[in-house]
Amino acid sequence: MINRINIFTFLLLILPQTVGNVDFLNSNDFNFKESYNKIYKQFVTLTIYSPSPSQTDSTPNLTASGFKIDTTNPSKHRIIAVSRDLKKKGWDFGKKVRIKKAGKFNGVYTIRDLMNKRHKNRIDVLVGDEHKPIRLKNVEVTLIN
Repeated sequence: MINRINIFTFLLLILPQTVGNVDFLNSNDFNFKESYNKIYKQFVTLTIYSPSPSQTDSTPNLTASGFKIDTTNPSKHRIIAVSRDLKKKGWDFGKKVRIKKAGKFNGVYTIRDLMNKRHKNRIDVLVGDEHKPIRLKNVEVTLIN
């Protein structure tokens, strides 16, 4: 009964006001798919880093979010650092991302670290010391939560 009343209230009170405003139906001002892609899907440059003082700060076993890294096997955490411009767009600590078009780095990772302010539109995948430096452009990264 409550659902019918809520639907009836909507139809009676709200719908006539919005239907009277035909502009919102024909408006091209807001494109949901385009807005979704700008916020949640990015094409970025992917690089890698290891938990060492030369590639981080004076606390290589601790991320900017306070997460403690197992330095004997850092890859197991599946952590990425994001550039500050991405963080400003809502790519916050604890959110998960799916990486595509990055070969062996494809998969789901958690944002737990922040890159130096000189980097733009970039992610850094946490790996061990055994990896050689890599730089991949146009990697697809999507926020999944």
